[in-house]
Amino acid sequence: MNPRRKKRLTIVTSLIIGLGVVAGLVLYALSQNIDLFYKPSEIYNGKEDTGLKAIDGQRLRIGGLVVPGSVHRNSETLHVSFKLADMRMPISFSESDPTVTVTYDGILPDLFREGQGIVANGILVDGSTIKASEVLAKHDENYMPKELADDMGKKHEKPTY
Repeated sequence: MNPRRKKRLTIVTSLIIGLGVVAGLVLYALSQNIDLFYKPSEIYNGKEDTGLKAIDGQRLRIGGLVVPGSVHRNSETLHVSFKLADMRMPISFSESDPTVTVTYDGILPDLFREGQGIVANGILVDGSTIKASEVLAKHDENYMPKELADDMGKKHEKPTY
């Protein structure tokens, strides 16, 4: 084989191997940062369409309603724990509903309250406890700023919870 062809073949082979290694590292890094979204019932029963269940140590995102009476705050630290249940209309909770306990160390959002929808990012510690690194409060589609509600006057009805 001609030395010039041999050199070209070595360069092309090196480039292909290098691109393969880079692609593998990128895919590995992306898989480490994926947060799958779950509802509290899906933590116990698995995803509805695939049956995929969360495993301990997995990063995930969970969304649901804060169960009334379940918020426990530590008076000396920022530690708070609460239970989440699936969002159902009308908003109601029963003891038979699957709930997930969320623990969080930090300042909760201003919109956080019992009966409110939230989304938490964290790690599944055991089958029903999530150690959250971030808690986001959501408002429903009935939310309206006070100024806009005042402008609308009597036509506006406050949502009931």
